[in-house]
Amino acid sequence: MEPSPSSSSSSSTTPSEPLAAASEAAAAAPTPAASAAEAVVAVAEEGVEEMTLTVRWSGREYTVRVCGDDSVAELKRRICEATSVLPKRQKLLYPKLAAKLNDDSLLLSHLNLKASVKMTMIGTVEDDIIVDQADSPEIIDDFELGQDEVVDIKDKGVNKQKLQRRIDQYKIKLLNPCREGKKLLVLDIDYTLFDHRSSAENPLELMRPYLHEFLSAVYAEYDIIIWSATSMKWVELKMGQLGVLSNPSYKITALLDHLAMITVQSDRHGTFDCKPLGLIWAQFSEFYNSKNTIMFDDLRRNFVMNPQNGLVIRPFKKAHLNRSSDRELVKLTQYLLTIADLPDFSQLDHSRWEIFTEDNTKRRRHRTRRAKWFLASDVWIACGVEFGLIVWCVFQRGAELRLANSLQPLLGLGFPSLFCDLGHS
Repeated sequence: MEPSPSSSSSSSTTPSEPLAAASEAAAAAPTPAASAAEAVVAVAEEGVEEMTLTVRWSGREYTVRVCGDDSVAELKRRICEATSVLPKRQKLLYPKLAAKLNDDSLLLSHLNLKASVKMTMIGTVEDDIIVDQADSPEIIDDFELGQDEVVDIKDKGVNKQKLQRRIDQYKIKLLNPCREGKKLLVLDIDYTLFDHRSSAENPLELMRPYLHEFLSAVYAEYDIIIWSATSMKWVELKMGQLGVLSNPSYKITALLDHLAMITVQSDRHGTFDCKPLGLIWAQFSEFYNSKNTIMFDDLRRNFVMNPQNGLVIRPFKKAHLNRSSDRELVKLTQYLLTIADLPDFSQLDHSRWEIFTEDNTKRRRHRTRRAKWFLASDVWIACGVEFGLIVWCVFQRGAELRLANSLQPLLGLGFPSLFCDLGHS
């Protein structure tokens, strides 16, 4: 049981230390037994209501910590961490609130969660991840966010607090060491590297064309992190099937899943999930920051917390029809290698990446044509100089012969051989 304030004061302090005792009692965390028995509501230092909830599932009870400014989607993510049941497979039951808990965007502070009332979750751990992905709902409404709204979202205090909590809760596991001096490329999976909605006997048939060539080329300048809005099991399985984790030409630095995402609030669009790059920057600040990081995703909303670092990639869908014509990764390879030497990516407008690549290609072609012209000019100049030297030598030889012939009678018979040699030299 949780110790009472009075017992804590008497056991750990003297009567002359009432303020210290009160401070210790207020800071004392609830024990696991107390957490399992009831929902504890507290107020965090930053003024955000914190809740420790008890969730029943499959004959066991799990303790989940959330905050009042978290959404139902965030609660499901925390439950997934404890139970491995994917959020989309969870059905939450709570007295008089079951219908509201179906709305993932609803904030927990708007729910009347009472102490000592336990929540029940119904759901199944899925082993067949591929089937699970095919059955999942597709996000189609990638709404456009105005510049003012983007600034408001990333600068909103509540969203910054959520990012800090995610930094504290989610620890990134490195598959390979970060490399000093390299830029960072963060890649989505679904519709970016892989068509997860189409069916095929071999997953390689759904892989985006030139994937391995792309990763091999950019690895020379970039560390690579894969970040998907799905479960880690799906990420590991799919990257393994595509040969991304075992390719000898490049190495993946880390894998991130949906648990690394946060739910942000927008005045116009409500709440939605996104991928805050600040999570990576905070844990590997000596290597990565806003100046050397770029993220590819087919959903613009996913980099709303870091809009200057995001590039919206054209989604790869209907692989069987588009596999032969899709060259997105070829063009993006050129773009990444072109900007690799720039000191600050955050100053770039990645929405114009195709124009930048086309202009750069035209400049290269123009430089190539000029180089060829100058080379041809140099050849002609060299030929002209050489021809001039030849003419000059012939003229000189002729002049010397004429001089020798004119002087020979005057100088007598003693020197004919000298002038003959001179004329033939």
